Amino acid sequence: MTTTYTFDVFASLDGFGAAGGDWTGYWGKQGPELLEHRLSQYGREQRMVFGANTYRAFVGLLASGAEQAVRDPWVTKMINLPATVVSTTLDGPLDWPDGTVASGDAVDVVTRLKQESEVPLRSHGSLSMNRALMAAGLVDFVQVTVFPVITGRTGLDPIFQGAADFDLELVETRTLDGRTQELVYRPTLHG
Repeated sequence: MTTTYTFDVFASLDGFGAAGGDWTGYWGKQGPELLEHRLSQYGREQRMVFGANTYRAFVGLLASGAEQAVRDPWVTKMINLPATVVSTTLDGPLDWPDGTVASGDAVDVVTRLKQESEVPLRSHGSLSMNRALMAAGLVDFVQVTVFPVITGRTGLDPIFQGAADFDLELVETRTLDGRTQELVYRPTLHG
């Protein structure tokens, strides 16, 4: 059995995963519909997959309590899902209720997880890892939540910088709170 893998990411319209300056989490554009939708997505049985840097960032945010987003119910759901952290630098135990470290190359680890997991796999963030997984043909769905902002001067973490070329088949779309777009694509390598 092969399970599905979803690369789930937030983005500004110009393709950044975050921004500096005075932007807050969600670029200050979260609304009740977005938060409820996220809660329903993370209420399903699934396994999270993170790279070491994203794992460290989540744990740091949770420990500091600095971001309002860490108190959102969907984040609590995500934290309580089983998680695999792909890393060559981390050792267990992890500061995650049901988290394990899988040492090695992300392509090898996720290939094995897709064969062995009885539940879908999902990754939120982990940009460089997910670009490599897309290039290897392991990402079944790219779910991009596009917030109505352009962060040309303050944008951080270009989501697809350095990625291969892909054709995208749109499989689902929705508008949340009348302004935020969620786009779900099936990627295939171009050419």
